[in-house]
Amino acid sequence: MFREIPMSLTNIFYLLFLFFSTTAASRNEKPSAYEELQRYDFPMGILPKGVKDYELNTKTGEFAAYLNSSCSFRLENSYQLNYEPVIKGVISKGRLRELSGVSVKVLLVWVNIVEVKRKGDNLEFSVGLASANFPVDNFEECPQCGCGLDCTDEEENKFGQNFLVSSS
Repeated sequence: MFREIPMSLTNIFYLLFLFFSTTAASRNEKPSAYEELQRYDFPMGILPKGVKDYELNTKTGEFAAYLNSSCSFRLENSYQLNYEPVIKGVISKGRLRELSGVSVKVLLVWVNIVEVKRKGDNLEFSVGLASANFPVDNFEECPQCGCGLDCTDEEENKFGQNFLVSSS
């Protein structure tokens, strides 16, 4: 009734099964928050290193990104930025709106960045009544909490221990 399949053919079927099941499993892995930003036409450097997890409703665009703790740094000796442990908003192609959890120091006052728009090769950051444009190229690299983009090896080790990039 049952024919015995030669061992080599059984091994081939087994290997094919493993290959296809592994391929299917890898397609179901959750992309990182940085990869999601790029899908929406944003550079990954608008988030600091160390996003440990995120949630994204692909139908509404509502998202939340999670850091281990607050994150603050200065960019190019000018703007001081602060990220809260939870950053929320609504994302669509080339636009982040209803942002909360990100603020910038303007003169002596901290103001919330409420919207970011991609306009060609620039990003427009809005704090409500005012906005500023910066080249997208400025955001290709993720800043490090504590030292921004000007980190020494010692600073990266100090701050990097608490901020591991993960997509889980």
